[in-house]
Amino acid sequence: MRYLPHTEEDIISMLRAVDAETIDDLFSMIPEDCKTKGSLNLPEAMTEWELNAFMDNLAEKMAVSPKYKVFIGAGSYNHYIPESVSYLLGRSEFSTAYTPYQPEISQGTLQAIYEYQTLVTRLLGMEVANASMYDGASALAEALLMAARVTKRKKVAISGLIHPHYRDVVRTYLEPGDYEIVELPRLENGKTDISAVAGMDDCAAVAIQSPNFFGCIEDIRETGEIAHESGALLILSFTEPLAYGLFKNPGCQGTDIVCGEGQSFGIPQSFGGPGLGMFACRKKHVRDMPGRLVGKTTDMDGKAGFVLTLATREQHIRREKAKSNICTNNSLCALASAMYMASVGGTGMRELACLNYDKAEYLKRALREAGFEIPFDSPTFNEFVVNFGEGFKERYKKLMEELIIAGIPLDSWYPDLSGHYLLCVTETIGRAEMDNLIKGVRA
Repeated sequence: MRYLPHTEEDIISMLRAVDAETIDDLFSMIPEDCKTKGSLNLPEAMTEWELNAFMDNLAEKMAVSPKYKVFIGAGSYNHYIPESVSYLLGRSEFSTAYTPYQPEISQGTLQAIYEYQTLVTRLLGMEVANASMYDGASALAEALLMAARVTKRKKVAISGLIHPHYRDVVRTYLEPGDYEIVELPRLENGKTDISAVAGMDDCAAVAIQSPNFFGCIEDIRETGEIAHESGALLILSFTEPLAYGLFKNPGCQGTDIVCGEGQSFGIPQSFGGPGLGMFACRKKHVRDMPGRLVGKTTDMDGKAGFVLTLATREQHIRREKAKSNICTNNSLCALASAMYMASVGGTGMRELACLNYDKAEYLKRALREAGFEIPFDSPTFNEFVVNFGEGFKERYKKLMEELIIAGIPLDSWYPDLSGHYLLCVTETIGRAEMDNLIKGVRA
């Protein structure tokens, strides 16, 4: 049956309302040479079975086919998702939920967010977490704006080893507001050079990423001490939260705000989205925190209940008092991550983190023994940089034909690292696949 959203009478009525005679008049401002002429070049109609077979055949030809072994992380990581997460997340009461505009009626949604917040604070070692942001990049930008509100300063220092896309988003957020952004250089060991922060008495925040874009673990406590001496807040960003199953959490190392991407926890890569912005801070800064926060209380009869405790956008409070224009949270993605953390558990999180660490170390050691330079000697998690040399590009293409994606080249973001590639290994990559990669790059 054809789907006809409007009758001819409906169309005529709507055109009259905007003083237009035809539908084409609605697009008159578009230049003629930008318009498609004639009908679209589409194939003949297929049956459902023919279409499924066509799409299956098309998928086999794409680089996302399961046959490919992809050694790329760079902010989006391939992890196994427990079947319990996929099943529970597909239940209609979760998958059809939207922002609770009458929140106290939506007790199930509020309780789920509350559980998510609790798990995030435990993972990151912080005192309070919000109901989630859009993604890791927007979370970092909002964290810097939050630090500016707290300190009443308009200069921020961010590491050049924060994910390049995150830094782009930060500039988009901050530059129109006349904020000064200072980018911190890197050291030879693949960590951030924070020496310049010591003389910045007007700095609102120092932001680093750990593990950073090169996979290196930063000196969080030392960075925090230097930042605090200058009156700045320490912001810790991340793209791989699984690292905190093994390494010390940011909260116990003096971090004021922690934010990052939660995609690794039960959310498929899905060609780059959607993501999940995790955001946590010290309780003393909670009223400057963007987004919303769910709390637990009791009603007049003494029964436990959940309420929207804090909502800092202009929809809820006076516009001049608003902390952010973030209008919702990624509830379904946050719920997926909560289910993932609950399914894996604390012990499982540590075991999984150790497995990821060990696999990456195996590949790193094998590449070094094969004669390739590992330029940064700092401890890493999950991913690391290797120097394959200037002439590796043709071999890289050949490996793609052999269904191996040998990392991601870094020269587009770091021109001085031409010939260097960022490789990632998670629990989804087996030893045989790593050995095949080693053989391939040596050929």
